[in-house]
Amino acid sequence: MNAKSKIVATEAKGGDVAVADPKLLEQHLALVKSGLPVPANNGTDQEPEFNLSSPEVYLNRELTWLRFNDRVLNEASDVRLPILERLKFLAITGSNLDEFFMKRIGGLKQQVGAGVHDLTVDGLSPVQQITQCLAFVADFQKKVRTVYLDILTELKKHRITIIDNSEYDALPIEDRLALRGIYREKIFPLITPLAMDPAHPFPFISNLSINLLVELSEGGDEKDSTKLVRVKVPQGENVPRFLKVPSKDVYVSLVDVIRTNLDSLFPDMDVLSCEVFRVIRNSNTERSEEMADDLLSMIELELRDRKFAPIVRLEVEQGMRQLHKGMLACELGLDEGVDVFESDTLLGFKDVMELAMLDRPELRDQDHHPITHVRLKDEGSIFHILRKSGSILLQHPYESFVTSVERFVREASQDSKVLAIKMTLYRTSEGTKIIEYLVDAARKGKQVAVVVELKARFDEAANILWASRLEEAGIHVTYGVVGLKTHSKTILVVRQDYDGLRRYAHIGTGNYHAGTARLYSDIGLLTCDEEIGADLTDLFNYLTSGCQQSNKYRKILTTPKVFKKTLIKNITRETDFVQNGRPGHIRLKTNALEDSDIVKALYKASQAGVKVELVIRDTCRLIPGVPGLSDNITVVSVIGRFLEHARIYHFRNGGQDEYFIGSADLMRRNLESRVEVIVPVEEKSHQTELNHILKIQLKDHRNVWDMCPDGEYTQRQPGLGQRRMGSQLTLVRRAQKRAADADKIRKRMPRGFARRVSR
Repeated sequence: MNAKSKIVATEAKGGDVAVADPKLLEQHLALVKSGLPVPANNGTDQEPEFNLSSPEVYLNRELTWLRFNDRVLNEASDVRLPILERLKFLAITGSNLDEFFMKRIGGLKQQVGAGVHDLTVDGLSPVQQITQCLAFVADFQKKVRTVYLDILTELKKHRITIIDNSEYDALPIEDRLALRGIYREKIFPLITPLAMDPAHPFPFISNLSINLLVELSEGGDEKDSTKLVRVKVPQGENVPRFLKVPSKDVYVSLVDVIRTNLDSLFPDMDVLSCEVFRVIRNSNTERSEEMADDLLSMIELELRDRKFAPIVRLEVEQGMRQLHKGMLACELGLDEGVDVFESDTLLGFKDVMELAMLDRPELRDQDHHPITHVRLKDEGSIFHILRKSGSILLQHPYESFVTSVERFVREASQDSKVLAIKMTLYRTSEGTKIIEYLVDAARKGKQVAVVVELKARFDEAANILWASRLEEAGIHVTYGVVGLKTHSKTILVVRQDYDGLRRYAHIGTGNYHAGTARLYSDIGLLTCDEEIGADLTDLFNYLTSGCQQSNKYRKILTTPKVFKKTLIKNITRETDFVQNGRPGHIRLKTNALEDSDIVKALYKASQAGVKVELVIRDTCRLIPGVPGLSDNITVVSVIGRFLEHARIYHFRNGGQDEYFIGSADLMRRNLESRVEVIVPVEEKSHQTELNHILKIQLKDHRNVWDMCPDGEYTQRQPGLGQRRMGSQLTLVRRAQKRAADADKIRKRMPRGFARRVSR
């Protein structure tokens, strides 16, 4: 749905206004779409006003997210990128779309099934949202097909060939025999064909699985002796989606290898047809925590429920017989006209990530090596460094997660003066050593407490395993507060310093996950600020005890009680400054802007004359650039090599600039249904760095998309004299320069001087 602005005639006292003549709206939209200047009064003698509660001034959450995935797909078509990077982005769009159907479409279908007819703030019912999303996805998949075929052509120029089933028979006989040998040795033992007949009911089809529907004949009269068999294509870390032809850079889909060798699976049978299909199941299976005696058991039940959850999407190979397509739709409980999608290319584009990781460095971006933060290059105690410097602002992945956050926890586990370590754990990975350090700390007798969020979507099973491992090591493990997800990223270390107990902390915007720390752009703060340490002590007491949360923290801002109110208060304060003749400026960088109360406050600020600059990665309900409503607001989206994940909030505050970083996106769920932590960044040098990040991204002409007044996005292109280097590469170079400059200074110091200073 395109953005619309409903113009109203008069302002009601104290807030919203009544809707005016619809012709004014039509005239306004026509001017916006034409690109012509829009008169302040739209050609009337009446100043236009806007009803800030009207659906037309808000965009739909689901559709704006789909537009984000479309921008990611654009990276896959960008010829400026190395070809394997383009293939990587194609895989990301496939994975994103799968998750969208599992979470968002699945949730909307649940609402429809429950008879929910409530409208969103943008005025759409669940049925209308599904309809518009599916229409968008249909067009999107046409683009995916075009991009994929173009990438295949480019890959051939680099001697990488991916062949489909129609080309398989054209392979030389020795190649086909070699593939058959690989199949017999490594794949065949993993396959279990399941018949579908009166003695064998329709089998369970697992989520995201790729399957073959095979029609067989035992010989003789086909009409009397045919049968259908389902063959699930094996999946797993040790099962490739593509098989390489030995001695050649030719890759064949595992699906095509299996169906070409069905004679070994069904000897003495005639294969009449073999058709491919794939399913996506709803992932929204959350149970009520209030009804659960054991949260861990409840999450395990949810995971089991998800396995058997309703199917929301069936993808089939183009050309599947109508009889078979109808049978699958019926057995899976789907509407054949709505929920079944045909494709003449791959099913499950997320799997091409396997090929994007081929060992061809010349076809990928140059490897990125995070630098160690200049203040952390010293080998001395990180606690001594923090006492000396006060706080350290970290910029990942430009600066290393391993030599900063992991080092912080490692030294805490090893330092005999450290008495306690507390942290929140939302997502982590096998490659992250923090768990190992926490276990080591507990074994050394330190008090260790970890708040594990069991309901981190799609990481529930992993988090159950982490929680069990931590508990076995004697660590105090809790699961947060009933009814709220613990999404904050915090670590608190209590140390017996020479002058008494001192608290050291890390607060960040990203998860404690070594893998994503190299792929996501995030901000973190290491500090020994006494007030922040005291605040985190109170926070952890709340998280582990479940008692009432304080709303009187000294410095940190938390949800659901404080942060949203503070945001709106700060936005209103900027409005007041402008109305009193002083400049006002707001800059917000976040993944999403979905909360309508925040959007409304920003609209009011813009109408008052406050300059508002928003860096929003994906979902954005706000419509920028509408005269009289949001003409002082700009919205940009940064899409590049790294996933933008940092949250930065800046308010000019009459010249006394305020900067905050934290874990919260501007979404209702984050602001009202999660425990988030936001921290002020007070040191001037750190504020300068955050200012640089915002300015660099707002001025980017390589990785930035501008949101237009009709809700669509246009990609910036470098003009004459403008930098062709994107903001992410600029930040890489800035980090490298900081490190190089620091090394030069250290080299000029007398030998041993730097170490003596740190001590």
